[in-house]
Amino acid sequence: MKAVIFDMDGVIINSEPLHFQVEKELLEELGGNLTKEAHESFVGTTDYNMWKKLKEQFNLKPSVEEIIEMKKERFLSRIDEVKLTENFIDFMLILYNEGFPMAIASSNNRKIVDAVVKKFRLDKYMKFIISGEEVKKGKPDPEIFLTAAKKIDVSPQGCLVIEDAENGVKAAKAAGMKCIGLKNIGSGNQNLSEADLVVNSFKELNLNIIKNLWKENS
Repeated sequence: MKAVIFDMDGVIINSEPLHFQVEKELLEELGGNLTKEAHESFVGTTDYNMWKKLKEQFNLKPSVEEIIEMKKERFLSRIDEVKLTENFIDFMLILYNEGFPMAIASSNNRKIVDAVVKKFRLDKYMKFIISGEEVKKGKPDPEIFLTAAKKIDVSPQGCLVIEDAENGVKAAKAAGMKCIGLKNIGSGNQNLSEADLVVNSFKELNLNIIKNLWKENS
């Protein structure tokens, strides 16, 4: 292992329930409605990908860009409700102190990603921060993770991704990277079976486990 790439929503922060609530309320105001299962299928994808499909499905009047802006402002107005995932900081500091370069590769938009990084002062630790606006294709396409690896200057095979969503796990594996699936109840019913290892919390992770995982799966 040469570098670690973190997804943000559902991995670094427990934000998916707030995303679900804001998106559900906005969609209903605009004249659409989703089942819980259908909504969960969008976890890990970009705002543009989700709202483009919903606009077509429900014939929503505003443009995709206008809807994204509405969602963005509503989420940011409630960002104080967002908390760090339990034991994330402890695990991140272990990696930082060992000298592993780290990056955030989030499908979220740049404004929200930057707000989260600032709120929790993560810029000191993360070598690169990439949002969904910097790539053309969202997860499960591997573009965002390959972009992160290129910026860190590490081969995809040397990267470990930590993800909470099926779309993110698929993207990491398609990029040729190792992946740890983090079960987060707030992210809904996500199929993480393609991950190299699935854990319930950061408490279950340490350097030895990761290094052993690397040796076993290399």
